[in-house]
Amino acid sequence: MRHNLRVNGARLMSRLERLAAAGARADGGVDRLALTDADREGRDLVAGWMRALGLEVGIDAIGNVVGLRRGLEEGAPVMMGSHIDTVRTGGRYDGALGVLAGLEVVETLAEAGVVTRRPLAVAFFTNEEGARFQPDMFGSLVFTGALPLEKALATVGVDGAVAGEELRRIGYAGSAPVGKPDVHAYVELHVEQGPTLEAEGFTIGAVEGVQGISWTELTLTGQSNHAGTTPMRMRRDAGYVAAEIAAFARRLAREIGGNQVATVGALTLSPNLVNVVAERAVMTVDLRNTDNAQLIEAERRLAAFVSETAAAEGVTVERRTLARFDPVAFAKPLVARVEAIAREFEFSVKRLPSGAGHDAQMLAAVCPTCMIFVPSAGGISHNVEEYTAPDHCAAGADVLLRLVTELAE
Repeated sequence: MRHNLRVNGARLMSRLERLAAAGARADGGVDRLALTDADREGRDLVAGWMRALGLEVGIDAIGNVVGLRRGLEEGAPVMMGSHIDTVRTGGRYDGALGVLAGLEVVETLAEAGVVTRRPLAVAFFTNEEGARFQPDMFGSLVFTGALPLEKALATVGVDGAVAGEELRRIGYAGSAPVGKPDVHAYVELHVEQGPTLEAEGFTIGAVEGVQGISWTELTLTGQSNHAGTTPMRMRRDAGYVAAEIAAFARRLAREIGGNQVATVGALTLSPNLVNVVAERAVMTVDLRNTDNAQLIEAERRLAAFVSETAAAEGVTVERRTLARFDPVAFAKPLVARVEAIAREFEFSVKRLPSGAGHDAQMLAAVCPTCMIFVPSAGGISHNVEEYTAPDHCAAGADVLLRLVTELAE
């Protein structure tokens, strides 16, 4: 019976191990930034597996790769997927698990001789991390039409590289169209990247939605001067203003409470000398919340504080929005089905929001979408020590297999 099928967990882990060799770091982590040589190596490996499984592989103009398995009937496919790019000090599960679990679903069905009524598809999207080219979810934004292709291709990365040129260089500037995808439903398996499931003893997370994200870059310009001879009242210290903003961001998150979080993740001072008042500070502020009204309030309060504090110090401010995504709610019937399937398999399950951004939030604009989480050991991700136990990976893939098979029938 189709509903009794289970994935081959050892085969899934073997593929994860092999993909981790593309961009492998000496410390056991993975450095596979988007559109680098390491990314090309990973892409070639996964696309090769797709072809070996008989999938029809298409590559679009932003480098998204989709492997299609024909169904008994023509029509929009049920899609699985995620991404294979990493941050520079990444692990082997973030993104990769969702893509390779999709391949495992396809191979499990093939071994059982099951051909679904609807087609199935496995996709990996370009530059989900946004670690090299911003914004994050870059490929899925173009795929769904939320980001113009030409703008994306012209994007200059943190290393000065141009996205379109890098796509051509690694051989992944494809011809498949973008902007109006025909997808019946999208399901993404992902590691939680947080501590909740492990801490509370759950195997499966039924993800209700993705919190909104607001990334702002601030450039603060004051005046460099001697650290010993310049009176405090006469300083125009960009470093001081940056420090005040960082401390305020933490206070702001605590005051708003609930699911509000705030992070200053990047800060550069210039001239960055021990005995010189900083003339310039460039910093980022990352605000996130599942409630868009609260996120807007956090943005408003941050902007007011920045203006007031900088003006008091005689420092000028330039603001640049790096990313802004509203919170996304996933399809309630699919979330409920993830929960029910987990219970049918006797896996403990919890409903929860995603604190990180995912390609699924972009697909949710064009088709019914949901996510399945499995635990991250210690809540660690975007870290070389990222780990999810093999039985948890297999459990998530089993839920994925059951759900997409249902959706395709």
